[in-house]
Amino acid sequence: MSTRCSVIQAQTDACGPQAWLVVVGILALAGCNRAAPGPAAPAAPRGTIGVSLLALDNPFFKVIGDTIAAEGRKQGFATLLVSADKDPARQGNQVKDFLVAKAAAIVLSPCDSKSIGPVIREANAAGVPVFTVDIPCDEPGVVIATQVATDNLGGGREAGQAMIEMLGPAGGRVAVLHFKQAESCQLRVQGFREVIDAHNAAGGPKIEIATELESGAAKDSGAKAMEDALQAFPDLRGVFAINDPAALGARAALEKAGKTEQVGIIGFDGQPEGKEAIRAGKIFADPIQFPDKMGAEIVAAIVRYSRGETLPPKTLIPTSLYRQADAERDPTLAPEPVR
Repeated sequence: MSTRCSVIQAQTDACGPQAWLVVVGILALAGCNRAAPGPAAPAAPRGTIGVSLLALDNPFFKVIGDTIAAEGRKQGFATLLVSADKDPARQGNQVKDFLVAKAAAIVLSPCDSKSIGPVIREANAAGVPVFTVDIPCDEPGVVIATQVATDNLGGGREAGQAMIEMLGPAGGRVAVLHFKQAESCQLRVQGFREVIDAHNAAGGPKIEIATELESGAAKDSGAKAMEDALQAFPDLRGVFAINDPAALGARAALEKAGKTEQVGIIGFDGQPEGKEAIRAGKIFADPIQFPDKMGAEIVAAIVRYSRGETLPPKTLIPTSLYRQADAERDPTLAPEPVR
């Protein structure tokens, strides 16, 4: 009996034009002789990795997903890669689908670390190992094989240091554009606050975190949050956005308000568009992440688990603070156009 893969691409009217769900289904049906067009897919003797990530329209998660698929293929695994689109209920159903498909392992970046707990317990009961990437799930009674993530707490601390550097001796009021449902973002803001609080306690130029608003971790909602922050606190001097899309949205709002000289931005991620904005002086700095390393580390952990090896509870990958000088010598960025 052979194993075949089918790709199902569906668009739901309720979710809009970007809500494409791509599911690579593993079928083992006797008598199914229909072949997919094009070259035959290689066999996956080690089984299938089911991967549900926060949002594949975010380049950071797309790199993680693509790397898991590529590295998994090298190790003999097929990959079912889907986007949860920040919807905890959808993600829960995706995990159930992975269990029906008899996945060998499940990888999640939880939309909500608490609400995903019950369905992870279902996977635990079925004997399917669950790995988390970027966003952890530390709920009681939940067994995670291992967590691979950015050192988000350390990255938040780097963001705090960058804010102090950016504001200089004048200090001032700042806003935080958050995404509270993700534990990774909670850690970023925690680290940021720790550094700002320590700076103030040591008698440095006063930096006041005047407001903390929900950014949706997206450009449009980040712009709206920045507009609200400016309306409430017109004297703001800085903003810390928990990812590049929110930071780019904040920049758009500042340009609209004519306040780009008054308010500086610290982002987080190091996505190509964010790096370009840093090179152009539109964002001051980012603690950058390495999603390719995270994807590769997850697959390595799955292989080690399959061999019966003991895994550490988590592997943290440090960030690196990326400023304009770094962007100017970054070979991964396209050359600036000649003016």
